Amino acid sequence: MALATAIVVKADTPPNLSGYPPASVPPWLDTGSNAWMLTAATLVGLQSVPGLMLLYSGMTKRKYAINTMMMVLYAFTIVLVVWVLAGYMFAFGPTLVRIGGFNILGTPIPALTSNIIASQASVPAAQQYPNIAMSTLIFFQFVFAAITPALMVGALIERMNFKAWMLFVPLWSLLVYSPVAFWLWGGGWLEQLGVADFSGGYVIHVDAGIAAFIAAAMVGERLVEERRLQPHNLTQVAAGLGLVWLGWNGFNGGDPYGSTIDAAIAVINTNLATAVAVVVWMLLDMAYFERPTLTGTASGAVAGLVSITPAAGYVNGVGAIIIGATSSAAAWYSLNMFQFRSRLTRHIDDALGVFSDHAVPGIVGGILTGVFADPNITKYVDPGLRGALYGNPFQVVLQLLGVAVVIAYDALMTYLILKLISRITPLKAPLEALRIGDREMHGEVAYDEFAFATQGDAERMAGGIVVSVINTINKSNKEDREMQT
Repeated sequence: MALATAIVVKADTPPNLSGYPPASVPPWLDTGSNAWMLTAATLVGLQSVPGLMLLYSGMTKRKYAINTMMMVLYAFTIVLVVWVLAGYMFAFGPTLVRIGGFNILGTPIPALTSNIIASQASVPAAQQYPNIAMSTLIFFQFVFAAITPALMVGALIERMNFKAWMLFVPLWSLLVYSPVAFWLWGGGWLEQLGVADFSGGYVIHVDAGIAAFIAAAMVGERLVEERRLQPHNLTQVAAGLGLVWLGWNGFNGGDPYGSTIDAAIAVINTNLATAVAVVVWMLLDMAYFERPTLTGTASGAVAGLVSITPAAGYVNGVGAIIIGATSSAAAWYSLNMFQFRSRLTRHIDDALGVFSDHAVPGIVGGILTGVFADPNITKYVDPGLRGALYGNPFQVVLQLLGVAVVIAYDALMTYLILKLISRITPLKAPLEALRIGDREMHGEVAYDEFAFATQGDAERMAGGIVVSVINTINKSNKEDREMQT
């Protein structure tokens, strides 16, 4: 009877048809959430490679297209190396420095061993233990760390020394990005105080915008004859913008760390705020410049995406609309009336307006998060968080404190890092390299000069053909008259 029972039990046990050992799916792992987080991370990665590579290089002059793409690509790759060696644990690991009960700095140690990357994800200082793999969380947070210095490229195109850039990115990522991420996301002192930043309005966009402004001032201006926006491929710009926009679904939709209701709310808010921001920017362009442009519309879309980032999983649809509209108008005014016209900023050559399109909407969106954070939404991700409209005006004070700290620390550290690098190598590329462009900087060009003529070449060629035809006609008429005579 015992033997018969054992045979029956064995027959009723379902076979392992998965093809991998049971240890691959431990009880703590939610496979749906893990799959979404890997997908979200990939979407955010596509925002940099190739999203920003296409968007920024299309905005540049043709002779700098390769240099622009190389700056973005280098930032993406070197940050991953720094991230796994020290950056991730510095931002999301256990506390190393604690003062008066407040967590000041994480522990900059490698995240490479099997007992780390195969374990359950954890952010110990913040007491968060998502039901996904630690390797998933490391990669998800890496793509955020990578895009932050990549965003600065837009301010430094067409003149920064590539060697200086190679030194700047890893130092800035480790010494600026990781500490700020720890303070606001990793359980650090600003998060302990209650400052809210859902997906990087402060950590990423204020950080990138302020650093870009300081760096643009220290690197210096482009060549005098080149200091104007001259996109060489607007179709490329449109393709890059599409990758950046839709990649933002992973940017904001992944921050609940799983497949939750709040992830879906963050996605719809992201797209709603951006759509409103685009319309507002178009209307302002039409009112002031009498026509909308693709370059302006792209800036409006980015401003909307940035502004909703600190609030995406905290506000309802009404809040998203107001944040998108307000931040778009603020960014438009900053770009067109302050950054490119004010005497204070006229000589700070932020080529693509990274300060106006990232720092400004990041600040506005972060502060308005303190106004519109809806407890009926925050209960899905951060119970207890509520904005001024819902009885907690002190949240606005906390948001102001957060942005002030990020600006001050970021500006000081960026200045010191670039000052140190300037003692090793010039921050600005040599004059000869700037006159020639990609061929001198990287030994190659984006387009074959003969197969892909510039618009000016094409116009000169067409003009030459017309003149040739006219001369031929005149010569023929002259010969006819001579023959008649």
